Amino acid sequence: MLTPQDNDLLCRVEGEAPMGRLMRRHWIPVCLAEEVEESDGTPVAARVLGEDLVVFRDSEGRLGVLDAHCPHRRASLVLGRNEEGGLRCLYHGWKVDVEGNVLEMASEPAASGLCSKVKHLSYPCEEAGGFVWAYMGPRESMPAFERPAFAPTPQARVSIVKVHVQANWAQILEGAIDSAHSSSLHSTDMPPARVEGARATDRAWPRPSTDKAPRLQLQETAFGFRYAAIRRPIVNSATHDYIRVSLFVAPFTVLIPPNNLYNLANVNVPIDDTSTMFYFIAWSDAPGGGIDVEAWRRFCGAQPGIDLDHRWRKKRNWDNFYLQDRQAMKLGNFTGIRGIPMQDMAMWETMGPVADRSKERLGASDLAIVEFRRIMVEAARAFAAGGAAIGTDSGIVKAQLRSFEGIVPKGTDWRTLGVTPHAELAAE
Repeated sequence: MLTPQDNDLLCRVEGEAPMGRLMRRHWIPVCLAEEVEESDGTPVAARVLGEDLVVFRDSEGRLGVLDAHCPHRRASLVLGRNEEGGLRCLYHGWKVDVEGNVLEMASEPAASGLCSKVKHLSYPCEEAGGFVWAYMGPRESMPAFERPAFAPTPQARVSIVKVHVQANWAQILEGAIDSAHSSSLHSTDMPPARVEGARATDRAWPRPSTDKAPRLQLQETAFGFRYAAIRRPIVNSATHDYIRVSLFVAPFTVLIPPNNLYNLANVNVPIDDTSTMFYFIAWSDAPGGGIDVEAWRRFCGAQPGIDLDHRWRKKRNWDNFYLQDRQAMKLGNFTGIRGIPMQDMAMWETMGPVADRSKERLGASDLAIVEFRRIMVEAARAFAAGGAAIGTDSGIVKAQLRSFEGIVPKGTDWRTLGVTPHAELAAE
């Protein structure tokens, strides 16, 4: 349980909130690269940490991430013309480039010199792993951009689901690190089976265990933590354990245990205090591995134009009870809700935009959630007091981080599983 004060410290990200300022010390995904593929194409609206942004690719292919409101009268540049090296506001014709320079002021006399006196807010940006990333903190504190764990090389195959969720970022991330819920909520889509490890088909993810109450163990690290969910396997349960190791990479990423075809990750970017852009990622750096992006979105029930509208909002939502199929439930489907992430979102959103954690009753299966809250509340306090943002001084090469799943002999030290030889995982 958290006090209301600590709950606010954990969840609030807008304005001068410590958690939001902490997140601004990290590179943040602001949209999918596929949304801005075209030079002089349609500008994209984004909202991150309570701030409205516009993302575009100019005539030369350069990316820009700007304050979405024109510096003149604050009309939206999202509606502007993307032409000849910049965005032109429709209202009075002011034109801004990717660096925030005002190139033209159609409404002003040429001799006024006002162009040289106005600088529009722009953020440094990079493109990697299927995302456009921006650094929204102080320029003097900007770290070098590094590839994320889910795209360790430019050749990695990355497929991304994107969904607007009406819930705070923290309760979404807590769902990603809650290993116990999958045995109930996702039991239809993750059925127990006599397999050697987690598998993936076009319909389900079979797993080699019927154990719904995993034993949890946690290792705090410089980047966040690793934790293991240890279950009885269906086969050789007297001599072996089925272990799933997840990683929380502060401030908002989770590396989820893989299956035989692809690795999994979850990135939760706060839109504002009460909503989040949820990214669910399937990736592989193995030759021929991974899953096609359309197949991935179809599997997750998150296809734009079918399951989602043009702003990535769900057509199946709390207003229509997520189109839950009660007849399918009578016939054996556990939730009656299609798509693994959609099942999760139904749980997160029905907690309320910001869950009241003071009213919870937590148990042994909530170890990772308790540790996440403790670590991030302490991190926000330390940052507000002048300390470094968690994860920015860790020395970790994030591209080397890996989750793990598999059946191993009893007594195996899970802390060694999935650890690459050069990945430094020194605990506190």
